[in-house]
Amino acid sequence: MAAVASKYAENVVGKFYVDDQCIDCDLCRETAPANFKRNDDGGHSYVYKQAESPEEEALCKEAMEGCPVEAIGNDGA
Repeated sequence: MAAVASKYAENVVGKFYVDDQCIDCDLCRETAPANFKRNDDGGHSYVYKQAESPEEEALCKEAMEGCPVEAIGNDGA
């Protein structure tokens, strides 16, 4: 389960985030490319834009549920 205390600093403020468990598998970036990007230096994903529509919200949730290491969190903010 993703931990707020371990989330990457480059995540934008909001309810979705990626923490340091990320293994850079690309699933979230393929599922919700409008919301997740890759940190090339760190080799991990992060949330660069929070969901702004019901469609983006659904894709972010799908990415969170599909994450193989549960590195995506939703703190409900």
